[in-house]
Amino acid sequence: MMENFQYHMYTDIVFGKGAEKQVAKKVKEYGGTKVMLVYGGGSVKRSGLYDIVVAELNDAGIPFIELGGVQPNPRLSLVKKGLEQAKAEGADFFLAVGGGSVIDTAKAIALGMVYGDDFWKIFQKKLVPTQMAPVGTIHTISATGSETSRSSVIKDDLDTQHKFGFMLEPCRPVFALMNPEWTMTLPAYQTAAGASDIFAHTVERYFAEGDCYLGDKFCEGLLRSVIKYAPIAINDPKNYDAHAELMLAGSFSHNDTTGLGRLGMDGSCHGLETQVSGLFDTAHGAGLAVIMPAWMEFMIDTQEDIHQFVKFATNVFDVEYDMQDPKGVALEGVKRFRAWLKEIGMPLTFKELGVKKEDMQKLLDHTCKKDGSVGHHIPLNYDDVKRIFDSVVE
Repeated sequence: MMENFQYHMYTDIVFGKGAEKQVAKKVKEYGGTKVMLVYGGGSVKRSGLYDIVVAELNDAGIPFIELGGVQPNPRLSLVKKGLEQAKAEGADFFLAVGGGSVIDTAKAIALGMVYGDDFWKIFQKKLVPTQMAPVGTIHTISATGSETSRSSVIKDDLDTQHKFGFMLEPCRPVFALMNPEWTMTLPAYQTAAGASDIFAHTVERYFAEGDCYLGDKFCEGLLRSVIKYAPIAINDPKNYDAHAELMLAGSFSHNDTTGLGRLGMDGSCHGLETQVSGLFDTAHGAGLAVIMPAWMEFMIDTQEDIHQFVKFATNVFDVEYDMQDPKGVALEGVKRFRAWLKEIGMPLTFKELGVKKEDMQKLLDHTCKKDGSVGHHIPLNYDDVKRIFDSVVE
C-alpha cells in the first residue's frame, strides 16, 4: 500500500557551470548580512573556489568571517568553536563550501544560533527544532546530499566518540549552488565513496515499508545512473556530464524524492555503518560499501517477503527473472552489486576497510545495545547486527 507522506522541496537549486558566482546574490536574497564561511582543509583554496567566493562576497559588500578546518566525520568540538565565534561576531548566515561534513557543521552551528547549547539535544533526539538560521551551500563532492536534505551528522569527539544525526524538516539549506566542475579534482577513492553513499540513501528508501510504482522508478533510475556514471567519472575525471549526473543523483537521493509513498528512510545500513566511521575515521561511503550487500544478504536469508530484493536484482542489475528461484535471483543481484562496488575501488570487508578483527566487539557494542535495535522497517537486534558484521569481517 502507498503510505501517506509529506514532501517539501525547500532548497533553491542553481545548477551548472558558474553557479558559484551567484553566491552574493543568493545570500542577500535570503537575508544574509554577515556570513560565516565554513570550509574544510586546503582543497577549496587549491582549487580556486575559495578565491571566487571571497571575491563575490567582497564585491557585493557582504562582510564575512571564516571557520576552516572541518574534517571528515565532523567534530562537535569545532561546531562549538564555530558557534561561539558566530555569536561573538554577529554572523546571521552560514555558507558551507566543501563536502557533506562542511555542510553538516554549518547546519549544527545554524541550529546553535537559535537554540544555544541545546542544539546538541537535537542530535540526541531530545529536542525537535522548528527553525534554523539560514544555510547556503556550494558543495564539492557528490555524496551525502546534505545540500538539499534535512539531515546532519556530527561526531561527539568530546565524550562518547559516537556519531549522532537527525532528519528534521527545518534543517534544509535555503540554497545550493551546484557546479559539477568542482567535483572533478577529487581523488578516485572519494568519488567512489561518494557514489556508494548516494546508493545507500536510495537503497534505504527503496526497501522501506510502503509501495509506490513511481517511487520505485525514481529509485531504480537513480541507482542505474550511479552505476553507469560513477565508473566514467572515476576513469575520466574531467568528464563533465558524468560528474553532473552524479551531482544530481547525490541531491535527489536524499531530498526525499526517492521515498515517495514509503515510510521514510529505513536507516539500517546507515545505523550499522555510522559507528564504523565514528570510531575508526574511515570514509562513510566506503563503510556503507561493506555493509549494504551484507545487510541485503541477511534480509534475503531471513525474510519471507523478498519481492523488493528481486525487483532490485532484475530492474537495477538486469538479472533475468526466474519464478522458480526468486531467492537465487535476489542473491545474484547482490553478487552483481558487490562486483560493481569492487570495480569502482570500494572495500567489501572490514579488513579491507582497515578495521581489525579484534576491534569487532567494540564496534558491535557501539552500534547496538544488547536490548536495543538498529533500523525502522525491520529492526535488527544485537544478534542480527553481530551476524551481519561477522559475515564481512575478512
